[in-house]
Amino acid sequence: MLTWPHPGTDWADRLDEAESVFTNIAKAVLRFEHLIISCEHVVKLQDLDRDLNAYAEHNRLPGRVRSVPAPANDTWARDHGPITVQGENGPTLLDFRFNAWGGKFACEKDNALNLHIANAGAFGDTPLVPMEFVLEGGSIESDGDGTLLTTSECLLTPTRNPSHDRTAIERLLSEWLGADRVLWLNHGYLAGDDTDSHIDTLARFCAPGHICYVSCPDVADEHYSALAAMEEELQEFRQSDGSSYKLTPLPWPDPLLNEDGERLPATYANFLIINGAVLLPIYGVRQDEDAIAVMKSIFPDREIIPINCNALIRQHGSLHCVTMQIPAGVVTP
Repeated sequence: MLTWPHPGTDWADRLDEAESVFTNIAKAVLRFEHLIISCEHVVKLQDLDRDLNAYAEHNRLPGRVRSVPAPANDTWARDHGPITVQGENGPTLLDFRFNAWGGKFACEKDNALNLHIANAGAFGDTPLVPMEFVLEGGSIESDGDGTLLTTSECLLTPTRNPSHDRTAIERLLSEWLGADRVLWLNHGYLAGDDTDSHIDTLARFCAPGHICYVSCPDVADEHYSALAAMEEELQEFRQSDGSSYKLTPLPWPDPLLNEDGERLPATYANFLIINGAVLLPIYGVRQDEDAIAVMKSIFPDREIIPINCNALIRQHGSLHCVTMQIPAGVVTP
């Protein structure tokens, strides 16, 4: 699922650059699976539907595009998209409330987006259940086997769910998402991040017993102490059987700065796993090749597809942030 940028978003000043990245993501996804695209700009959406479906058909790709006209404040589908859970009767889409990372930005259109897509039939008969709880997809990471990984900086921020403490949140995540346990990281951040330390910028499950994570080797870097403390926490974590996790550090990219000289939250942890492949954000820096090599070692049975996300990081997000996976069993094109 992609929420396409349009002139009414913060991408207006570099819309062509942003759309180029979105197009690269869309074409990569279509090589392996279907794609839902929504956009507020109806003419643009019609062009996308025509061009991308023609691209898929011409290249005999398995994926097809389902396009839905829908208003949107921005493009961060990871955080306003639905979170899918599997139950005895099949999948259910949980429509958690989105408040733009604690009320930082306008979000009323984004918060209604999933209902627009459902009403258009793009989710088939899969139920969409409204949830009166703020939860962004980028704030949680699941191993698919009962363990969730998250950060206390994000989930315990009082601008999200102020009446819930850690115990209450764990209980709700267990009830709603089927989590047997929650692992909390209390350290780690990226300068320029608007999300209050989303886990998908810091540490990711590669398999139930394997976590890759952002590592800063430069002692002079402002991130060194916090990320070293995060690494120690990861080393202390144990799997449900009591064994330690396999841990793989990710390369640390050279600093990327915006026009005002402020640091941007570039991270190789913001990759997207799809059917048969991993889409990896790169940034045009010397560490990109190292990141590609690490991903190939982590996912030897998947194709690693690097996508330059320099334009995305200018708006303080990356590849995983603009996508939301819709699992098998939810009807798409």
